[in-house]
Amino acid sequence: MKTVTKAVVSLAILSTISMAQTLVTVNGTQITQQDVDRELMSATQGRFNQVPAEKQAEFRKQVLEQLVAKELVYDDAKKTGILNSNEFKNKYEEVAQRVKKEVAIQVWQKQELDKITISDKEKEEYYNKNKEEFIENESINARHILVEKEADAKDIIAQLKPLKGDALKNKFIELAKAKSTCTSAPNGGDLGYFTEGQMVPEFNNKAFSMKAKEITLEPVKTQFGYHVIYIEDKKAKTTKSFSEVKQFIEQRLKMEKAKTMMMAKMEELKKKAEIK
Repeated sequence: MKTVTKAVVSLAILSTISMAQTLVTVNGTQITQQDVDRELMSATQGRFNQVPAEKQAEFRKQVLEQLVAKELVYDDAKKTGILNSNEFKNKYEEVAQRVKKEVAIQVWQKQELDKITISDKEKEEYYNKNKEEFIENESINARHILVEKEADAKDIIAQLKPLKGDALKNKFIELAKAKSTCTSAPNGGDLGYFTEGQMVPEFNNKAFSMKAKEITLEPVKTQFGYHVIYIEDKKAKTTKSFSEVKQFIEQRLKMEKAKTMMMAKMEELKKKAEIK
């Protein structure tokens, strides 16, 4: 058992293992990275990527240990005749019937949904009547360097001010990695794209007043400290084209039709059924 545990610990921390690669074998049964990932996504309801990075390796290790334990217990259950006992057979049949019903319902719902079709005319009509849904507000992609003291921010600006183009961007990234206290520092201060109102007012107002490929010439003070901002890119306010949202509209209209259809179907089934 100690040997298995050591294997679990060492294998769980490997980040370069391929999805289908075997992590550990228990009495001939392989447990793969895919098995672990499936359990993790189920346990976190599909939000494992939102778990802090420093916790992910620990969770992977715990899940792998649990999968190993299950295989050990299942193997012992087979050897001791559990699978031939009446208690197991009754419980298995109970679960099998429950799963059978759930799967049948899911397949039924899918088949009913597949019967629904949305014409191109319906999609275009929805798009033309609801264009406001597909408006994308102006957004910018900014980098920043956050420091505690105003003097430090001014010193950074002095180093950047003479530069232009790629030289400016590259130097900004270098200084962000070396001096910024923000968690974005390892990515060169990259904050990604954001729209009006997503950042604190002082930062927001300054950033949206700037042009692409330029820096702030004075430090921007916020509750977090002093910022030096570089605007990577700006996107103007736009309305997505019909071709961009066509599939989204189809799914929305399909679900709306499905609700009406399901209600009608339930009424039809109730009339045919014997409900006491």
